[in-house]
Parts: sequence; structure tokens; C-alpha cells
Amino acid sequence: MSDTTFSFQVDEKLKKRFTEAARTQECNAEQLLSDFMSDFVKRQSEIDAQLRESVKQGMASANSGNLVPAADVEAMFADRRKRHAKVLRRGK
Repeated sequence: MSDTTFSFQVDEKLKKRFTEAARTQECNAEQLLSDFMSDFVKRQSEIDAQLRESVKQGMASANSGNLVPAADVEAMFADRRKRHAKVLRRGK
């Protein structure tokens, strides 16, 4: 795998604190950032796979006739809107 440069701006105080924290862990900032990026990409890939599986299950359920009538969905969300409106009015 070839390396490349990734440049971005960050607050000077944050950079200093990050570099110092990395040093206390006997790591360099570049390796930590690379590890963070790898972890983020891995998590996103897992989330995407879970989402695709959920959609697949939902489609299979819908295709088998397991559907909620539109009127029932509208009624449910109308009720939610009323409840949230009451909460918002109490907060004022």
C-alpha cells in the first residue's frame, strides 16, 4: 500500500494537545490519525452492511404481504405530532 499526504487545518491548541497525548502513549500523531481513519472506515462499512441487511429484510417482509396500511401510518404519525406539539408548548 502506498502512502499519501493528507493535509487539513486544525486549531493550534487541539494539535498541540493531541500531539502531547500521543507522545504520552508513545505513539506518533500520524499513526494515531491513520488508525482512527481505518477504524472509522471499518465502522462505516459495518453500518452500511447492517443497513443493507435491514432493507433486504424489509423488502422481503413487504413482498410477503406484511404491510401496514397507509391510513394506519398516517394516524400513528398524526398522534406523534400532537404529542410532540404538547411537549413543545409546555416548554415555552
